[in-house]
Amino acid sequence: MAAYWPPNLPRELPPVEATLAHNLRVAVARFGTRPAIGFFGRELTWRAFNTQVEAFAGWLRGPAGLHRGDRVALYAQNSPNWLVAYYGTQRADCVAVPVSPMSRVGELRHVLADSGARVLVAAQELLPIATEAVRDDTRVVGLAYADYLPEASPFTLPEWLRAPARGSSGVTPWASVMACTQAAPEPLAGPDDLALLPYTSGSTGMPKGCEHPHRTFQHNIQGLALWHMMSAGTVFLGLPPMYHVSGLMHCVHSPVFTGGMVVPVPRWDRTLVAQLVRHYGVSHLGIAPTAVIDMLANPDFDAAGLATVKRITSGGATMPAALWQRLKAASGIEFVEAYGMTESAATALLNPIERPKPECAGIPFFNTHALVADPVTLQPLPDGESGEILLSGPQIFRGYWGKPADTAAAFTEIDGRRYYRSGDIGRRDAEGYFFMTDRLKRMINASGFKVWPAEVEAKLYEHPSVREACVIGAADAYRGETVKAVIALRDGAVPDDAAIIAWARQQMAAYKVPRIIEFVDTLPKSPVGKILWRDLQDREKQKEQEA
Repeated sequence: MAAYWPPNLPRELPPVEATLAHNLRVAVARFGTRPAIGFFGRELTWRAFNTQVEAFAGWLRGPAGLHRGDRVALYAQNSPNWLVAYYGTQRADCVAVPVSPMSRVGELRHVLADSGARVLVAAQELLPIATEAVRDDTRVVGLAYADYLPEASPFTLPEWLRAPARGSSGVTPWASVMACTQAAPEPLAGPDDLALLPYTSGSTGMPKGCEHPHRTFQHNIQGLALWHMMSAGTVFLGLPPMYHVSGLMHCVHSPVFTGGMVVPVPRWDRTLVAQLVRHYGVSHLGIAPTAVIDMLANPDFDAAGLATVKRITSGGATMPAALWQRLKAASGIEFVEAYGMTESAATALLNPIERPKPECAGIPFFNTHALVADPVTLQPLPDGESGEILLSGPQIFRGYWGKPADTAAAFTEIDGRRYYRSGDIGRRDAEGYFFMTDRLKRMINASGFKVWPAEVEAKLYEHPSVREACVIGAADAYRGETVKAVIALRDGAVPDDAAIIAWARQQMAAYKVPRIIEFVDTLPKSPVGKILWRDLQDREKQKEQEA
């Protein structure tokens, strides 16, 4: 239990005995004629939003032939379409599989095959990738963001966003789905039914699906509403990617639970974001540190544009103390940092609103137990000592989809309580605040996106010039960390870092692509031939310290 706790909050919350789809029904009943979504000048009321959700659910359970528990993959940028498809999936008693729109063919194909998704909802600019990746028994729905734009937007929008819907062979148009008049059966799902299957990579390289029933996310949804003092008057900037658990919490689940309004942002654009904040009077801003850097670097930045903002928060990456202070000086707002992962439905630790600390993960969330343990013996350590952060709480996932061995390895039991092993190294101070200091696992945090070296290495080995590859993290003033590949080439191959980087961009999501390539004759190895990645990582850190 934390030594410090916000005096205005209960330490524990009761379980929510309802589904994510039920949250929408409540919002519609309470606020039917109020705007639920604002999209560049066009607003959608709660009632209109729900009508489209019902149409999508009816299409899934009718023409698409899906049944309770079937999986639906979502492959698009933040948009009203994404929200409709997500809540339509929940309303149909199906399982949502959010996929990064940066995923390439091989990455998408793995998620679709592993999850067994029977429907893939894809943005039209991603349809070439989607149609190449799908299985024969998977239906593809194509969407256009322009379907939800006003005839005359008060904003200057890029062409890709304004592109009208185009027909594509073998793809069901979004308009056809929205025209479905067949009603979905009355929902039968309960809080313990599977609701979400978001994918996270791991040290073994291949992404794994995290099984989340409605109950895990519902705990964090009601908790965040209390913690951040959200209400029907809250206007959320839908900036964090909706496929990511942080985006799910801050611009998908929270607006629906509270009856607030969400303003989806498909891609970061500092000028456009500033205009949206002013236009809609945004009060809740979830934003990554890299975006804060870009926002403050804008020569046209005006702190007055943040006058309506009450909260600025993020949990994807640590906010450097200097940037934390710059933001506070410019806006008067203290950044509230959080800590979590896909396995914890986003939030596990969170800074108190009235007493946040810079570069701090926060204190354990409602009903959450956290401790620091020796990563080898798993014995709890006293305050001030660094060890692996272990987490236990109602928001922790059920297990990895179809991978019982990986699930068993991810958990341990201490004093009769089941803990998830985060793989992050941290310490706890005397007030109960946690600070992350290192990683036990080989993970790179690039602008809040988690990159697992083994996954990138596996793809690099497919390049005809690569004999051996080791991926490590390198310091980056903007991204925090960036991806570096140390490569030994095949005999006769010519070192060409630009060519390898260009090739990698065609093989993997942009945030995973190595930004730095170092060519070596050979990689350091153990006596049994295992590449000593930590030696390379330590060498990189030493170079950074000496620079």
